[in-house]
Amino acid sequence: MDRRTVLRAAVTAGIAGAIATDRAEAAGPAAPPPTPLSTVPLQLPATEFTYEALVGLDPMTPLGKSPLGERRIIPITGGVFQGPRIRGTVLAGGADRQLSRPDGVLLLNALYELRTDDGAIITVNNRALIDAPPGQTPYAYSVLEFTAPEGPHTWLNRGIFVGTVHGLPAERHAVLIRVYKVV
Repeated sequence: MDRRTVLRAAVTAGIAGAIATDRAEAAGPAAPPPTPLSTVPLQLPATEFTYEALVGLDPMTPLGKSPLGERRIIPITGGVFQGPRIRGTVLAGGADRQLSRPDGVLLLNALYELRTDDGAIITVNNRALIDAPPGQTPYAYSVLEFTAPEGPHTWLNRGIFVGTVHGLPAERHAVLIRVYKVV
């Protein structure tokens, strides 16, 4: 081999090596080999009861049809809540925004405030999915996010909370919400 051929081969190999190195660095560190799922122990989440709330509601106001379904809003008029570590009142002024999808599923997004017995104001964002197919057990569960001030209720800022939603007879103009912390 002459000198030019050797030089071309060295340059080509250097460029190819640099490209391979750049690609490897861009891809990040190599992932560990996958672990077979059968070796991962099953760990089901547990919950602990947080509180139960009876939330008063005003009549529903239709907001019109959208591409995703029928929109409506239900004002929250107040209420009470109580649990092992927390109790107080549900403040009037929040609202439950709802989307009734064409497939019969109802999506709720309720934003409201709680006032604890010690005077703290806690904001609640409660997002629920309700599905009640004819002849089947209704599915009505929610995920709640809390924004609590620093102090005795900070623990609400540091957890995942789920809930159940129970409609009450129409004459009650209220809903029953039970909340649980995932532990």
